[in-house]
Amino acid sequence: MGVKGKLTASIEVECGGHLFHDLYQKNPHQISNVSPNNVNHFEIHEGETVKVGSIVSWKYNEDGTNKIVKEVIEAIDLEKKSITWKVIEGDLLELYNSFSIITSFEDLWATCTLVYEKKTEDTPEPLVTLGFMINLYKDMEGHFLN
Repeated sequence: MGVKGKLTASIEVECGGHLFHDLYQKNPHQISNVSPNNVNHFEIHEGETVKVGSIVSWKYNEDGTNKIVKEVIEAIDLEKKSITWKVIEGDLLELYNSFSIITSFEDLWATCTLVYEKKTEDTPEPLVTLGFMINLYKDMEGHFLN
């Protein structure tokens, strides 16, 4: 069994967290237009929308490297405006036995929580991934404020 970890970062947003949640849940295809330097493509493989049980994939650029992730939506909490994305395929699973991303949004806060299990003790903490998510949130906020 690997070492388990959890990283959380939040940024204050001027535009209201509900807009972020709506974009993720109702129009995730638009995120590549909102943040083209970070997200190249979004696809729904199973399900018609982002809902519990849907399987989705993202092609993205993390720290100058093209990557892919395939996820299943494990939970959606409309009251807390959160979505739990469990990674089932892709680059992250080369370093981690398990990896989940929880996106949550309050009135003035956008939060990303990474829950993971490293394959070895030498595996780095996913700080680059956390930074990627914060940069994505910043691009989304810029889009909403324009």
